[in-house]
Amino acid sequence: MLKNERCVRRCECFLSTQTGRLLELSAIPERYSNCDFSSYKTSGSSALELAKLTIQKWAEECPVDRKGLLIVGRCGVGKTHLAVSALKKIVEKGVHSLFCDYRELLKQIQDSYNPSVQATELEVLRPVFETEVLLLDDLGAVKPSEWVWDTVSLILNTRYNANSTTIVTSNFELGDSEADADLTPVRAAARQETLRDRIGERMISRLCEMCRIIAVPGKDYRQSFLSVGSR
Repeated sequence: MLKNERCVRRCECFLSTQTGRLLELSAIPERYSNCDFSSYKTSGSSALELAKLTIQKWAEECPVDRKGLLIVGRCGVGKTHLAVSALKKIVEKGVHSLFCDYRELLKQIQDSYNPSVQATELEVLRPVFETEVLLLDDLGAVKPSEWVWDTVSLILNTRYNANSTTIVTSNFELGDSEADADLTPVRAAARQETLRDRIGERMISRLCEMCRIIAVPGKDYRQSFLSVGSR
């Protein structure tokens, strides 16, 4: 730098204020306000540690790497904890991000059809379409219908076409259509539902193209707490 040359740098207080504002706009629920990678406990599980490190590395590379994440696993293994931790890391970089509960989003869209409600469907969906990084939590939690499939298709296709980054969590395994084809009707009826059942074959294919799939194995830690508390 030349002797009389000046440069302007944003002070740390400005950056801190900006991050705080972006965190507020991200609409992360209060329940997850203290979630970060350091507070995620793997309890000595190498599989959970690998899932955590993979998601953490992805968050460090985002938004340069625009491919999203599809985090799957049973209830209570900390999928949302990890997803929120990643979202916070991204927000710290100044990236506009949004947490969206799948069930609540569908309810807001349905409510928008009521003439007495001020918000229109487009107004509900615009932030979901336009945010740089979207966390769609608990995909598949609503019983499927043609309307649900159409709505999921609209959301995912819009973000896909915009090349926008999407983080998705789900309690359902992806499922295997080829394996299902070999099942007898009785076995097919008895098997557990999959994400493919919940959102349709086409959207599973789209998600697999949009996202890296991260499986988070393990037992429901909430049930573990209940067991300990009942002793």
